[in-house]
Amino acid sequence: MKPPTEGMTISVWSRQDVVVVDPERFMAAARAAFRQLYPDVPEEAVADHLADVHDAAFALLDLHGRLTPDPPGTTAGLPGRRLTDRADGLSPAGDRVEIVLNLPRPLQDYGCFGPEDAFARPTDPPS
Repeated sequence: MKPPTEGMTISVWSRQDVVVVDPERFMAAARAAFRQLYPDVPEEAVADHLADVHDAAFALLDLHGRLTPDPPGTTAGLPGRRLTDRADGLSPAGDRVEIVLNLPRPLQDYGCFGPEDAFARPTDPPS
């Protein structure tokens, strides 16, 4: 067990996988999320803000903090099985979260130019 110390950096590294089972429902869910987040953006401009899968995924992340509002650990069960009846057109396919302590520099300390690879493992483990 490691107690917190002054100046300790706590980093949360996460991965959430989903499988798109219905692209139209996925994009509709992203549009709905975007409208909820930015109600003043005119409807005709929403499509411009959601040009591709990256924009759609970020709209859902911005709204839910995850790609789906489901609690962590939600999946379709057996490997290869997919949920096909969800309103968002996504089938949750697993997630992992890791706590990493004392990376050499927190992201803030890079200023405007972040690290080349924010998810690279340090070559020397932090103490």
